[in-house]
Amino acid sequence: MKSVLILDDEPGIIAFLERGLEGRFGMVETAGSLSRAVELMERCHFDLIISDIRLPDGSGVEWVSQLREQGYGTPVIFMTAYADLQTAIEALRVRAVDFLMKPFRLTQMQTAVDRCLEQEQLRRENYVYRRQIEQDYDVSNMVGECREVLDVCQIIKHVAPMPSTVLIEGETGTGKELAARAIHELSQRKGNFVSINCGGMSAELLESELFGHVKGAFTGAHQAREGLFTYANDGTLFLDEIGEMPMSMQVHLLRVLEARSIRQVGSNVETKIDVRILTATNRSLVEEVKAGRFREDLFYRLNVLSIRMPPLRERHGDISLLAQHFVDKLAVDLGVAQRSFGKQEVMRLQEYRWPGNVRELKNVIERSLLLGVMPSQCLTKAVNRPSQINGDGGEPDSLLLEDVEKHHILKVLKSQDGNKSAAARLLGISRKTMERKLKSWELF
Repeated sequence: MKSVLILDDEPGIIAFLERGLEGRFGMVETAGSLSRAVELMERCHFDLIISDIRLPDGSGVEWVSQLREQGYGTPVIFMTAYADLQTAIEALRVRAVDFLMKPFRLTQMQTAVDRCLEQEQLRRENYVYRRQIEQDYDVSNMVGECREVLDVCQIIKHVAPMPSTVLIEGETGTGKELAARAIHELSQRKGNFVSINCGGMSAELLESELFGHVKGAFTGAHQAREGLFTYANDGTLFLDEIGEMPMSMQVHLLRVLEARSIRQVGSNVETKIDVRILTATNRSLVEEVKAGRFREDLFYRLNVLSIRMPPLRERHGDISLLAQHFVDKLAVDLGVAQRSFGKQEVMRLQEYRWPGNVRELKNVIERSLLLGVMPSQCLTKAVNRPSQINGDGGEPDSLLLEDVEKHHILKVLKSQDGNKSAAARLLGISRKTMERKLKSWELF
C-alpha cells in the first residue's frame, strides 16, 4: 500500500486531508513543522508528500530542494494561500508535480493525488523496463571473462555513442547481432533497431525491402510500402551478411551513406533519413574486394570502425560459463530440471572445436536438456563437418576419441581414392568393419 506525508501547520487542513485521502493510502502521516517532517522521513518511506509552502520553521520549497540535493525523488504536491509567480517558478524548479491554491475542494486534491500516483507508477514501470533492456544488452553483462570478450565489450562501449558505421566481423554463431543490438541500446538513439539478412536475396527484392516502393512500381506492387530505412529512421539499421549483398545494391547503399537520403522504388522523390548503419559479415571483405565481388569504396565507408567477434574455440575458459548460462535459461523455458557440469564434462566441451560457435553450444545444451543426457553426448551428432567427410588432412574438430578415430579413417580412405578394401588393409581392420563405421556416420 502507498504512504503519504501531509505537512501543514493548520490542524483543520490536516484533518480535512486525512479523512479525504485515507482510502487511497495504507499509511497517512502528518506533521505541523519541518522538524517533525524530517523525523518522520528518517523513519518511513513515503510515496507522496503534500506540503504547505509557508511553515513555522521554514519554507516547504527550500526543504524539498534540500531533499532533491540529497537524492530524494519523492513526488511532491504543494499547497498555499500566498501564491505568486516567483513561488510557482521555485516550485517547478524542485520538480513539484502539482500546485494547489487554498482553499481547494477535496475533489481537486484527490484528482491531483490520483494523477501523481499514476505518473509515478508509469515512471517506475518505465524504469524497470529500461533496466531490463539494459540488462539484456549492457555489454558489461555479456557472458565471458576471457581477454577477447572483455576487449569487445570495451570497444562496444566506446563506439556506441558515435554516429559512425561499424563493421562487425566473425564466424557464424559468434554473436554479431547481439553486439549490434548492444551498440544500438547503448547509443541512446530514439528510433528502432531493424535487422535484415542480405544473403540469399535478389537485388530487386532487397532494394524493395530496404527502400520501399510506390504503388505500381512493378508487377504486383498493388499498394505503396515503406522500406526498412524508414522504419529505422532515428534508429539503427543492421545489415547482416553484408558480404553477400548484390553488386548493384552496393551502389545504392553507397549513395545512401553519402547523401543520407533514400528514394523509393518507382519514385523520384528523395527523403532525408537519420539512420545509423551497422553491418556484419562472416567473410573477409578484404578478400571479397580483391576478388571483385565487393566494392572497395563501399568497404572503406563501412569499415570506419570494426569489431571482431572471437570464435568459441578461442574462448575455452568461457565455455563452462556459457554452458551453465544456457542451462539456467533454457531449463526454465523448457520446464526441465537444472543441472551442473563436472570437471570431466567441462573438459570434453572444451576439447570440441565448436564450428558453430556460441549458437551451436546453445543448441547442444538445449538438445541435452530435452534428451536428458550430458552435452558431450550430443556433440558428434551436432553437425557433419566438411573436414570430417572429406578427410582433408587437417586436425580433427575435437580430441574426443571417436572424433579422432573418424578423422583418421576418413583421411586414410581419401589417401586410397575411396578404395575401402585398401584403406581397411592399411588400418588393420576388415572391410566389413570399415563399411559399418561409414554407415554409422551416414557417409556411405
